[in-house]
Amino acid sequence: MTPAKPAGTLISTAANTWCPGCGNFSIQHMMKSAIAELSEEEGIPIENFVLLGGIGCHGKLVDYLNVNSLYGIHGRSIPAATGIRLANPDLKVICHVGDGDIYAEGLDHLIFAAKRNSDITVVVHDNRVYGLTTGQYTPTSPTGFRGRSTPGGITEHPMNPLEVMLAAGATYIARGYTGKIRHLKDLFKEAIMHRGFSFVDVLQICATYFNLTDYYNAHTYELQEGDVETGGFESAFGKIREWDYDRDAPIALGTFYSVKKPIYEEHFPVFAAGRVDRRALVRKVVDGRR
Repeated sequence: MTPAKPAGTLISTAANTWCPGCGNFSIQHMMKSAIAELSEEEGIPIENFVLLGGIGCHGKLVDYLNVNSLYGIHGRSIPAATGIRLANPDLKVICHVGDGDIYAEGLDHLIFAAKRNSDITVVVHDNRVYGLTTGQYTPTSPTGFRGRSTPGGITEHPMNPLEVMLAAGATYIARGYTGKIRHLKDLFKEAIMHRGFSFVDVLQICATYFNLTDYYNAHTYELQEGDVETGGFESAFGKIREWDYDRDAPIALGTFYSVKKPIYEEHFPVFAAGRVDRRALVRKVVDGRR
């Protein structure tokens, strides 16, 4: 078993520029703890974890954690993650994306990765606002939201991303909250170890442009055993629709759906057979093009 790096060494020396009170701090430190614990408990080398970030405040996380990482352009981190996972089946590939980043520009990539059941983990920093560009609305902003681009309030309704992911074919679907950090860490560990497409929508506090701390503290609750049949589509669907990201209602946190299905990578025999001689594979591809 490969020993884990001390958790402290997983924090990089890059200067942190998030606003005080930002929910990204909770996500950063719980992801750090999840990686350290999985390395120790499962024997996964730290170098086998790969983080990808999109464009937005959330993307800075890949600078702040001392783990292999890649920046994607706006909404495009998932196709890069899919390629990385195909190239090296030993890796645990984790996308950190934002609600504006992935539910707007990147929605097509999100849906197709879920449809294919690609063996990657997607963690959405869902603060329901474009924080980096100072407060515009996103696909999960509630009806009436007043932002820089919509001072009179928006008239459209938000999407329910968990409902979209269930319909698209994701095999692991969960929701966390940055105000419940230990629960969030457990969701991260469960999602990373799930074999297949894992999706975690994290209700993240934006302390500067859309602070929903009091609202989430009053409305969120953790799912208990028996609240939802995680292997049942209809049961998960019913619980997911309990709150529609708009009206006042109880907001469930936890795992809604978790099933086992063949993963995307298994459809490539050369990868499914085991460890690939990548240099030989590249030579074969090059020779085939001559």
